[in-house]
Amino acid sequence: MDREAREHYSVVIQAKDMAGQVGGLSGSTTVNITLTDVNDNPPRFPQKHYQLYVPESAQVGSAVGKIKANDADTGSNADMTYSIINGDGIGIFSISTDRETREGILSLKKPLNYEKKKSYTLNIEGANTHLDFRFSHLGPFKDATMLKIIVGDVDEPPQFSMPSYDMEVYENAKIGTIVGTVLAQDPDSANSLVRYFINYNAEEDRFFNIDANTGTIKTTRVLDREETPWYNITVAASENDNPGLLSHVTVGIRVLDVNDNPPELAREYDIVVCENSKPGQVIHTISATDKDDFANGPRFNFFLDERLPLNPNFTLKDNEDNTASILTRRRRFSRSIQDVYYLPIMISDGGIPSLSSSSTLTIRVCACERDGRVRTCHAEAFLSSAGLSTGALIAILLCVVILLAIVVLFITLRRSKKEPLIISEEDVRENVVTYDDEGGGEEDTEAFDITALRNPSAAEELKYRRDIRPEVKLTPRHQTLSTLESIDVQEFIKQRLAEADLDPSVPPYDSLQTYAYEGQRSEAGSISSLDSATTQSDQDYHYLGDWGPEFKKLAELYGEIESERTT
Repeated sequence: MDREAREHYSVVIQAKDMAGQVGGLSGSTTVNITLTDVNDNPPRFPQKHYQLYVPESAQVGSAVGKIKANDADTGSNADMTYSIINGDGIGIFSISTDRETREGILSLKKPLNYEKKKSYTLNIEGANTHLDFRFSHLGPFKDATMLKIIVGDVDEPPQFSMPSYDMEVYENAKIGTIVGTVLAQDPDSANSLVRYFINYNAEEDRFFNIDANTGTIKTTRVLDREETPWYNITVAASENDNPGLLSHVTVGIRVLDVNDNPPELAREYDIVVCENSKPGQVIHTISATDKDDFANGPRFNFFLDERLPLNPNFTLKDNEDNTASILTRRRRFSRSIQDVYYLPIMISDGGIPSLSSSSTLTIRVCACERDGRVRTCHAEAFLSSAGLSTGALIAILLCVVILLAIVVLFITLRRSKKEPLIISEEDVRENVVTYDDEGGGEEDTEAFDITALRNPSAAEELKYRRDIRPEVKLTPRHQTLSTLESIDVQEFIKQRLAEADLDPSVPPYDSLQTYAYEGQRSEAGSISSLDSATTQSDQDYHYLGDWGPEFKKLAELYGEIESERTT
């Protein structure tokens, strides 16, 4: 049976009793039969020759084509693998198998170049992976085909002769000095002319330019190695026929050193010589530095200027290790005679030609302990000779600072004092005045004008407040004498308050005034009993019982009402 020809069958089965005689009974059923697959069919390519077009611009690693062999079997019996068995493109292409679609995927291993090779030939084989040896006589279970790959020509950008360039140029070279040359060519058969230019940022300084036709790089500014020892620029190349196709290359330019910086002292030196120094004693060691490269810097030479007369106080010794020592030439120094000495020195470097510079060392004379420790220098020495120690000087300075602080505090307190409320005798204000005197009580009425309330009859005309001086005087309001005699004190105060509120000449604040007017006598008369003990009085006190419980005790004292007691 052949599954590939027919896979499903249906069989009807009938059973009869009585050996199939007439009158017997029968039954039937249907049986469905499905054939299972075996690997009895080898893979076969539909064609023996294939052709594939691949442009030379294809990226390495990308898939450039597919190929497939057919297998009549199903499932794992149809699984297969593809391989390149021979051909001139074995090293350029590779093939892999897609397990789902059972296709061969052709990929690029190396870049193509139409100008070098325009076509490749590959023999590709497809073989089953699961073989059934029972059907090996049907075999072989594999098939092969030939694939021709045509490389397509593509207009490519220019190619530089090197992946990167390294160039050198001396600093301080003249503008226009040639640094080097880059070279790029059109890889296409047309071999178009190539133009060059440098990619600069807008804010980048341009120290170099390039000839657009030859690729020669030149300087446009004087270079300084001490400022920038290395430059990295990017050169681009494009074809005249197709300026949009660009290729780039990195150019590194190293600036070579020239001995153009003289040596100088490594730092500012503070050199001290003790008064009790001895001849030939080393008082300090100095060193130098140079901005130039190592070849044009050390080694340094230290020496005294021969054009100057011999220094009787100090000399210089070159230690031949890029340092020098300062030595004394005589015994003892005195600050009282000379406290500062100057020593001119010369320093030269090891460059060709050699450069030198001059410097002047300042040497101070100080008093030292026996072990060489510096005790005092300069101004402190003169204070010591006058008999003032360091502690005494500090004490004096502290006292001066304290006195200055006291003076400043005193001045600040005086300025912050408030001015008195009463400035002059003419500026008398009837406002609240703070003073330390207890005062004379009700009889002390000198500071206030209380005549207006003590006797309303006396206030015949309006009197102005003495705490202000109004610029415009109002016409006083006169009242008749009968009206003033009959007016109540409370009503009189209300009238005066209303006049003050409506008067535009008074200040916008209230004055505090004290009045000692007691008021007119009461119509009830006096109820004092101070004189009752010495005078004979027939006065009737029965009315005390009518005054209420507040006067109950008073009524009892006069014996008119007996005390009500609760027992």
